[in-house]
Amino acid sequence: MMFQSFDVSTDPSQGIDRVARLRARLAAAGLDGFLVPRADEHQGEYVPARAERLAWLTGFTGSAGAALVMRDSAALFVDGRYTLQAATQVDTATFAIESLIDTPPAKWLATHAGTGAAIGFDPWLHTIAEAEGLRAALEKAGGRLVAVEENPVDAIWPDQPAAPAAKIEIHPFGFAGELAKDKIARLAGEIAAAGADCAVLTDPSSLAWAFNIRGGDVPHTPLALGFAILPATGLPLVFLSRAKLTIETEAYLTQLATVLEPQELEGRLAALAAAGSRIALDPALAAEKLRMIVEDNGGALVRLADPARLPRAIKNEAELAGSRAAHRRDGAAVTRFLHWLDTRAPGSVDEIAAVTALEGFRRSNGEEAQMKLRDISFDTISGAGPNGAIVHYRVTTKTSRKLDAGELYLVDSGGQYQDGTTDITRTVAIGEPSEEMRERATLVLKGLIALSTLRFPAGTRGSDIDALARHALWQAGLDYAHGTGHGVGSFLSVHEGPQRIARTGTQPLLAGMILSNEPGYYKAGHYGIRLENLIVVTRAEQVPGGEIAMHGFETLTLAPFDRRLVRTDLLTAAELRWLDAYHARVLAEIGPMVGGDVAAWLEAAAAPL
Repeated sequence: MMFQSFDVSTDPSQGIDRVARLRARLAAAGLDGFLVPRADEHQGEYVPARAERLAWLTGFTGSAGAALVMRDSAALFVDGRYTLQAATQVDTATFAIESLIDTPPAKWLATHAGTGAAIGFDPWLHTIAEAEGLRAALEKAGGRLVAVEENPVDAIWPDQPAAPAAKIEIHPFGFAGELAKDKIARLAGEIAAAGADCAVLTDPSSLAWAFNIRGGDVPHTPLALGFAILPATGLPLVFLSRAKLTIETEAYLTQLATVLEPQELEGRLAALAAAGSRIALDPALAAEKLRMIVEDNGGALVRLADPARLPRAIKNEAELAGSRAAHRRDGAAVTRFLHWLDTRAPGSVDEIAAVTALEGFRRSNGEEAQMKLRDISFDTISGAGPNGAIVHYRVTTKTSRKLDAGELYLVDSGGQYQDGTTDITRTVAIGEPSEEMRERATLVLKGLIALSTLRFPAGTRGSDIDALARHALWQAGLDYAHGTGHGVGSFLSVHEGPQRIARTGTQPLLAGMILSNEPGYYKAGHYGIRLENLIVVTRAEQVPGGEIAMHGFETLTLAPFDRRLVRTDLLTAAELRWLDAYHARVLAEIGPMVGGDVAAWLEAAAAPL
């Protein structure tokens, strides 16, 4: 069973003790404060248990955030997704809750640190850009940023887990669609064109994509934690623990690169810098420690976006075919779950039982072994009633609620299959929904349809279209405190950049990029609504009678929406046509895969409105 309870001890006495021990370490080191981000050396969203320093210190288990512990105060910084969650998990007498967006640590320090303050940070856990922002803010306030050699949280964490060492597997060409040697050659050309001698790949997703490997070092994302140095000419260096290799994977990788232990990275990078190499690092992704190694040893730093990030985001035909197949199987599993849920009496199922059932339906899918569910793609969000209003709610044995009559149930989930990664959200009425629930669910649906039917010219960015998903909600004086869409990988991270649909989405949307389309509405203390399909940018085509070639979106996700939450009087004729056509497609593609009572239920659930 893949369901996990994410209970983290938030006993105030334990939290206070940990903060007190950290402060004692800081005082001994002459530091006035220390930053504890939720990050590892790779700056990824998902981190191994060893790197869960923020959760261990504060009790907060969200996927983004940071703590700042000063001598006589402490703050936890979270974004709008986690405001409610943080308030329930953290001892607010010890940690003040601050906005990661409005008052991030750099801004907070500029006004609170005081003249002469020495703020410590672990340079492996902050990007170059983050460190520059922190340094500038502190220097303006008369303070200084101090890089520590040993992380003081590690020093006080007695049972800190060991570094992960899951075995690596080769990602087959049939799913990857391009040989690793050809990908590496493409990247080498980009590095040379940027005027660099080499580039350091710090993102494990880029390492996985470039070398066509997958691993198991972090939860729910098939990554092998490691680094690579890609030269403009010559053989790459890959830094991975040999404990992760089998005879087969070692033979495979050694044809593509020189494989070295992770602890050799600093020495190899320092040697390249000392020889005068121009070394490319991505300021938004690479650890500040890597910049320090390059510049302290006389190397020239080339600021270059991760060269694998954009080609990884643009899926080839094999990856798109795999994603479509994965979504059909996943849609069948979700449909079986929705049928199962609809046949249960209100109050007879709780949030954990629902998660267990959904993951069971996903596990039972797939005739061929390689097509079976490999893992869930993130911790399932299973929120009934007021828990659904917590955007990234994680059910625990302490918080699990019954799915009671008159409430809404929000379930956001996904699967990792070897041919694709899925992510879907549906909101379901338990019993009879209120008219307010139906109205607001329909406004959310209008936003999803607006993006699904959009045509847009080349060069359009995610920030240019985010408002379209919010338009109907804005007209009613409503909104949601998260982006509308994130990129999705190919049997990789369910959250992938650089593409996104949000106010900050500056990357132009290119054909082959997969994104989520997930507007929502959340009434704190009552209910949450989110609807999500994955969509892929289509090639630009001439519109009949038009003058400019236009991109559009192809919807990948296939599962019905809850008809009980749709007010047809609020939908335009075009929106109704889209919804009926979508449900007809779901019935045609998913119906034959489920059969029996589920197929009969789906026929009714997908009937034209």
